[in-house]
Amino acid sequence: MSQSTDVPYVGVTRDGHVAIVEIQRPPHNYFDIPMITAIADAFEAAEADPECRTIVLCAQGTAFCAGANFANREATPQQKSPRALNPIYDQAIRLIACTKPSVGAVHGPAIGGGLGLALATDLRVACPEARFSANFNRLGFHPGFGLSYTLPRLVGQQQAAQLFYTGRRIGGDEAARIGLVDVLVAQDKVRASAVELAGEIAVSSPIAVQSTRATLRAGVVEAFRLAVARESAEQNAHFRTEDFKEGVKAMAERRPPRFSGR
Repeated sequence: MSQSTDVPYVGVTRDGHVAIVEIQRPPHNYFDIPMITAIADAFEAAEADPECRTIVLCAQGTAFCAGANFANREATPQQKSPRALNPIYDQAIRLIACTKPSVGAVHGPAIGGGLGLALATDLRVACPEARFSANFNRLGFHPGFGLSYTLPRLVGQQQAAQLFYTGRRIGGDEAARIGLVDVLVAQDKVRASAVELAGEIAVSSPIAVQSTRATLRAGVVEAFRLAVARESAEQNAHFRTEDFKEGVKAMAERRPPRFSGR
């Protein structure tokens, strides 16, 4: 029997040993501090539940997560200290620190910080229609959400550099080819396939799975923490530049940016 609870922007259902955490901010599922906090809360609740062995992260709407909504200043808070950590990244650290394995069900765009959120899961199920982009440089600022660590660790330094520098979008087929996605299925099968994969993991000994995961991820939390600290400091500086203003304006106007390097 399934059990369900809800918090702002996030619905949580546990069916058997699988916790299903659903982002509920359609259609784009733009993130901000409350939403990422709610997801981190849901992960920690699943971690504390002895009956939960795996977590599926999925979303309503057309996008998995389209990243930050730059019309909302809370998405890019201006810190008093140049080196202060973006509070969104405090929540990202909580996600990475979760000790139970997770599967991302990416049925649509995972853009910017939304890509970072997808990469916070251990495995990803997607479809050809999914879109992935680390578009930060195209917006005039440094990558965030730990992607400077998680993306090259997953696809290699060269592929990560290309995705960061160009900010280009890739589809599910290419994402699977470079190792960004683990399972590729039809769009209407993404969530079910992610739950099926999570259930397959849940059949294994939870003691053994979590121990193996800890071995494979030795040092990950510490490295991620260092990465977001540097990312946050760089972003705090870049958010004050003319290039960032131009990048956001160009995105809103759906045109190529005209950066000045200032």
